[in-house]
Amino acid sequence: MTELVVTFIVFGGLGLVMLFMNKLLGPRKKSPAKDRPFECGSPYLQDGIPSVSIPFALVALIFLLFDVEMVFFFPWALVLRRIGVPGFLGICAFLIILAPGFLYAWKKGVLDWE
Repeated sequence: MTELVVTFIVFGGLGLVMLFMNKLLGPRKKSPAKDRPFECGSPYLQDGIPSVSIPFALVALIFLLFDVEMVFFFPWALVLRRIGVPGFLGICAFLIILAPGFLYAWKKGVLDWE
């Protein structure tokens, strides 16, 4: 328990030191050139954040849906004989919760390759 408290104190203090280092060591004089944004040393290329296309967002959400399913299916399959019927009913409840997302994606045609 004391190691945990010491860890929180040390890293909390380190975080506070980093927050206030900018005030102590940061630039003193402001100028328009210093205030302009830059990307990896290059001039700024565009204004604002570009929008993300809807198909990209749907693919990302479907990936998360299937990824979450697989993370739970592998351990469940390994211990299925030991957990028995309660484990089987638990995974059925899990599938009932995730099935509407899968059916929605199927209905919208997200799973069709073009």
